[in-house]
Amino acid sequence: MLEDPVLTAAREQAAELGISSVSRGEGAALRVVAAVGNAKAVVDVGTGTGVSGGWLLRGMRRDGVLTTIDLEPEHQRVARRVFAAAGNPPSRTRIISGRALDVLPRLADRAYDLVFVDHDPSEYVAVTAAAERLLRPGGTLVLAGALGGGRVSDPTIRDVETVLLREAVKALRDSDAWVPAILPLGEGLLVAARAQ
Repeated sequence: MLEDPVLTAAREQAAELGISSVSRGEGAALRVVAAVGNAKAVVDVGTGTGVSGGWLLRGMRRDGVLTTIDLEPEHQRVARRVFAAAGNPPSRTRIISGRALDVLPRLADRAYDLVFVDHDPSEYVAVTAAAERLLRPGGTLVLAGALGGGRVSDPTIRDVETVLLREAVKALRDSDAWVPAILPLGEGLLVAARAQ
């Protein structure tokens, strides 16, 4: 999937800041998920330099608003420039500084069409619980890094991060509240529709 120069520059800035960003394939999948869901209200947990947000905005409705959360003000400054360079008016993005687990409880119940999480895997279980409250029935949750570089499927790997990630994936798989699937892109995208 081709990536426009704005997102390529954002990806390069992420590398300079020492942070990862979604791959081109993951970005294309995010765009499709947003488009198929006719997403108007989207939450992006882990702004980074705006790569994932840029892909999401490309798939969302033109009147849609992306709410993006990150703890690092420098990342958000870069993302704000990236969103503007892509032609998005400021009214299309709401950039919130803070810890995801502090910000998510302040967002409205059943008001969102899509929640994308590219964040600390140790908080995935808690963020997934928050997403269930935030998403309207039929809304979509997407977790980045769901395969943990192959570690999640190997039961002999027992480090804390892998165990917590494995628990988050299992909780979604076993819950009647979700219809999940893992896409083998990047480190694995877990896509789960909130049951109707």
